[in-house]
Amino acid sequence: MINVSKIKKGIVIDHIEYGHGFQIFKQLKLDEIEDVVVILRNIPSKKMGKKDLIKIETDLDLNFDILGLMDPNATVNIVENGEIKSKIKLSLPKKVYGTLKCKNPRCITNCEEVPTIEFTLVDCKKKEYKCEYCDARTKL
Repeated sequence: MINVSKIKKGIVIDHIEYGHGFQIFKQLKLDEIEDVVVILRNIPSKKMGKKDLIKIETDLDLNFDILGLMDPNATVNIVENGEIKSKIKLSLPKKVYGTLKCKNPRCITNCEEVPTIEFTLVDCKKKEYKCEYCDARTKL
């Protein structure tokens, strides 16, 4: 098994569903970060069988809405001085602003510039949200 050293300061996204680590990496645009970012895949886990994990050694303002949409069971660990300072258990956000795009081609948000679109969670199992303007359902 490969050992990856502890990070001194940064963020560890843990308990990522197996196979979703790279999707989260791309969605959060972690390839644009100049600091160290490590993706670990297929890590044995007692609770999950297998899991993915991302370590980011930098101060970063993460979009928890995107993380919650992509993997509501993931955990975000904030690390300082090599120790976990706090843990954030993610969940599906009840409302999402500016992250989703309405799938309805006739929705006003696809024709005119709208400041911020609000989407409200309507189906937890399918991770579906409805547009505040046309009620069309969409997901990430």
